[in-house]
Amino acid sequence: MRKLLASFVATVLLAAAVALSAGAGEKKYKIAVVPKDSTNAWFVHMEKGVRKYANDTGHNAFQKGPAKTDAAQQVQVIQDLISQDIDALCVVPVDPAALEPVLAEAMEKKIVVICHEGSPVENCDYDLEAFNNADYGAFIMDNLAKAMGEKGVYTTMVAHVTNASHNEWADGAVARAKAAYPNLTLLAAEPRVESEDNSERSYEKAKELFKKYPELKGIVGTSSKDAPGVARAIEELGLKDKVFVSGTGMPNESRRFVKDGTLSYITLWDSSLAGAAMCALAVDVLNGVKIVDGLDLGVEGYHKLMFAPGSDKVLLGSGWIVIDAKTIDDYDF
Repeated sequence: MRKLLASFVATVLLAAAVALSAGAGEKKYKIAVVPKDSTNAWFVHMEKGVRKYANDTGHNAFQKGPAKTDAAQQVQVIQDLISQDIDALCVVPVDPAALEPVLAEAMEKKIVVICHEGSPVENCDYDLEAFNNADYGAFIMDNLAKAMGEKGVYTTMVAHVTNASHNEWADGAVARAKAAYPNLTLLAAEPRVESEDNSERSYEKAKELFKKYPELKGIVGTSSKDAPGVARAIEELGLKDKVFVSGTGMPNESRRFVKDGTLSYITLWDSSLAGAAMCALAVDVLNGVKIVDGLDLGVEGYHKLMFAPGSDKVLLGSGWIVIDAKTIDDYDF
């Protein structure tokens, strides 16, 4: 009887050990994704990617953001989340500098912090970018220069002068113009204007600029609200084929302008894929995966990540896409 009991106990213990071993690599994590704005269509689409990632993997990944693009509100959302026993925090910063203290607090609590569009952030494990920001800015400029016949005066538009990625794209566009297009001139009086990540504001600002500076022929747009807002101003002022805008835009907001030729194309990356990729990177860090050049997150556009030159924190994907009149109906966001 004792032998049978001992054998039974041994069997139970062995089964438990096997179960623990089998589940060792399958721990499920709680991952919070904090966008700039929970109502912006770009981030509503990002949430779809986060939800799909959660459904596909079993991780408790979810998105929660401020009601509007506001740094103080974003800080409050993060403060609330880090008290909720999360394993990882994925953030798209409104103002990187403003977030440093609260992200430092998260890291002190051993929460993995992943940023997106936040390359200047110090208090994070990694910043994941869809592409090299300078190259993306140069790409926008190449297309604007082509539309402008490679000559004339242009300016740059960003959501806010504190927005890291938007300003890096604008800087990349200006650098490209200086290097490759000697007959393009940056508007000295207003070289960088703010749209507040609002299509109505970009529309109003574009009308103001075109009226105030008759020599202005082009605008580099970085916020997803800029290109459609500026296109609307071009249409209303009757300046189609006379002045031009190039840059990031959401398909649904830009569709009419792309189809009628006011916008020849829009550039962007798929925010739903970016949301999933942030979560996947957070899980790799939590699981102790070595983060090196060539890392594959299993997400389209993020199969072969590379560190930005001189950085051991900023990871670059190859996720930008170009949408024109032929392809815009393939996208619905």
